[in-house]
Amino acid sequence: MSTVGDIKSINGKADNFDPSEVLKDYYIGWLSRNMSLIGRKEVLTGKAKFGIFGDGKELPQIAMAKYFQPGDWRSGYYRDQTFMLATEMSPAEEFFHQLYGNTDLADNPSNGGRSFNNHFATRSHNEDGSWKNLANQKNTASDLSPTAGQMPRLIGLAYASKLYRHLPHDKSFENFSNGGNEVAFGTIGDASTSEGHFFEIMNAVAVMQVPLAMAVWDDGYGISVSRDLQTVKSSISEALKGFEKKEGDTTGILIYKARGWNYPELLATFKEGIAKCRAEQVPVLFHIVELTQPQGHSTSGSHERYKSKERLEWELQYDCLSQFKMWILESGLATASELESLENKAAEDAKKAKNVAWTKFLAPIRKDRDALLAIVESRNCVCKRNKFDKVKTIAEDLRRIDAPIRKDVLSAAKRLVRHVCDDCENLVGLKDDVRSWIERAKADAFDRYSTHLYSESDRAAIKVEEVKPLFSESSKMVNGREIIRDNYEHIFDKYPNVVVFGEDVGKIGGVNQTYEGLQEKFGELRVSDTGIRETSIIGQGLGLALRGFRPIAEIQYFDYILYGLQTLSDDVATLHWRTRGGQKAPMIITTRGHRLEGIWHSGSPLSMVINSIRGIYVCVPRNMTQAAGMYNTLLKGDDPALVVEPLNGYRLKELRPDNIGEYTVPLGIPEILNEGTDITLVTYGSCVRIAQDAVKQLAEFGISVELIDVQTLLPFDRTNTILESVKKTNRVVFFDEDVPGGATAFMMQRVIEERGGFYHLEDEPKTITAREHRPAFASDGDYFSNPNAEDVFDTLYEMMHRSNPTKYPRLF
Repeated sequence: MSTVGDIKSINGKADNFDPSEVLKDYYIGWLSRNMSLIGRKEVLTGKAKFGIFGDGKELPQIAMAKYFQPGDWRSGYYRDQTFMLATEMSPAEEFFHQLYGNTDLADNPSNGGRSFNNHFATRSHNEDGSWKNLANQKNTASDLSPTAGQMPRLIGLAYASKLYRHLPHDKSFENFSNGGNEVAFGTIGDASTSEGHFFEIMNAVAVMQVPLAMAVWDDGYGISVSRDLQTVKSSISEALKGFEKKEGDTTGILIYKARGWNYPELLATFKEGIAKCRAEQVPVLFHIVELTQPQGHSTSGSHERYKSKERLEWELQYDCLSQFKMWILESGLATASELESLENKAAEDAKKAKNVAWTKFLAPIRKDRDALLAIVESRNCVCKRNKFDKVKTIAEDLRRIDAPIRKDVLSAAKRLVRHVCDDCENLVGLKDDVRSWIERAKADAFDRYSTHLYSESDRAAIKVEEVKPLFSESSKMVNGREIIRDNYEHIFDKYPNVVVFGEDVGKIGGVNQTYEGLQEKFGELRVSDTGIRETSIIGQGLGLALRGFRPIAEIQYFDYILYGLQTLSDDVATLHWRTRGGQKAPMIITTRGHRLEGIWHSGSPLSMVINSIRGIYVCVPRNMTQAAGMYNTLLKGDDPALVVEPLNGYRLKELRPDNIGEYTVPLGIPEILNEGTDITLVTYGSCVRIAQDAVKQLAEFGISVELIDVQTLLPFDRTNTILESVKKTNRVVFFDEDVPGGATAFMMQRVIEERGGFYHLEDEPKTITAREHRPAFASDGDYFSNPNAEDVFDTLYEMMHRSNPTKYPRLF
């Protein structure tokens, strides 16, 4: 095999190759190259906004694609257009639909105009949200631009094959796997291997031994920064020598190296490596060197600014398609005229794909424009105020735009409305007609750009019906952690595709014993320990969810979620939206937080989270009974969610429901814990018990507090429970232990501004929050850093003092 530092000489004789297959590959390579060349022109002429292309990477992608089978998954680099062409997952026309931002899913099924070009995704779901048969189709996870952002989910995509191969067979697995024989194909640019994501995931898969085939396309640069400033020893394969799996090793990765312009060498290397990856479920790294990037990094700049004359001359000589042509001619597999004919055909086909895509992109926009202009047609009025026909001018300006976009049309419509006087006798009805057109255009735009942030299927988590917990005289008082543990046992019995993993989850049953005994009963594959690697824990869950599992990924403490926030924000949260419902990841991220003394295990960075992971539901249960019910709800739905268990509640006594594992807590439905008439107090999580203490203290002074637990921050109060309470009490306080301006401000905005609560207030709304710093150490540090029952009492009492100073005299 071709190992690190040793590129084996491959027999390139003609009799080893099928000429028709070679010529097909030659055509695909040149088709892709022409797509890149045309795409750059389309950006520079203004037809497209931005472009990123795969020129220079064509040959190794063609070679790798030959070993990609139905059921396999790709999680790749935003230069993989040739791989997508060669695997027939995406035609040339779609490349241009992506470039122009076509929002028609029939034309642009990967992202519906919601992402850049070269951001591919196969559709995993039918229109009703049900799964397609992923085992019988070739699959690619939805691409994203953050460098190395494609890495975390690869661990889950590969791990799923190991689970499907080794778990007891279940009929529900059949749509997702062919006996676990699938390979997860990863691709990345060499410079992006400097990101922590790359090293974390490669270490994890080396330990776990899962079938990941990882290709590194190495063209010597990361934008303008040369490889020697990027990677130790200027070689990622040399840098990873310590990871290399040798005979007798139980962990590690196989490492191959090949030249990106050498067709027979590439084929032999990928064939051998992927065969081992598939059969032995061992991770493999392919370091593909001596690649070029003929047009530079993107349409944002030219590579002539940072490459030497010698380097540019070398790139011209060793362009992979030029070298491929030389090899074909030297091998006698085709004549120069045959290759020229294929090059011409590729150029024409790329141009045709571009023209078809451009026509399809413009057609519906021109139709909308014409519909608006038809409303204005034959109507004119020289305005007495402006002294000219402003309406006609706006319409003519719009008509003159050769290639309008929707922004042009809607902007013109709004200006038309502004310039039609309400008392104009010549334009009677025009304003109403244009307003109606605008409303239709807005609805259409919402459908094109803003749907599917969350599931819209019948399986949506918010559509799961409530099943209340049942209690009887025989219900026992137990530690809260036992309710979580017993609920998990029911979940694992009920759902064969549920797996849980995280730090200390397996052998010891979790740091708070919420998984006690589960690994012994259900095995190490379903209840497993991981290393300390939060980003890849989240990625592991994402990849598994894409492949039909229902993963529960534990992040040991809420503060540590920040390690994985990029993956949560850029990938998990946007996945359903950016594929317009084409892919979903119904995973649960479970963690614990709030109210423990000291800086590092006690944070409540909820504002940071809720404002960066829209697309993921955020559940903040006050106790373990509520937390267990939320898990049950989420597993009946198909949305991703974060559940923050109250850290100080595991040893507090709760009444164990008789229907453990079956009851559900509806999302977005607050619960009124104490009815009152004077003030509405809104909170969640561990702050609920503090609020309950304060409510009792306030009652001693005749102050009646309506205490509401929001239960989930996303979704937030779908029933307007808080607004109805404010209408009754005319006062409201929002309380939590996030920083000032954090989640309390979020709740206030939703209630006071968005729902109109402002109009029902007799006093200014207030927030009670923690200090701007993290909680200090020890009980006193916590008391003076985080809000306490006395702070809540003082705030609410002061509000009542302002209302009635005689009845509630000032205390301090």
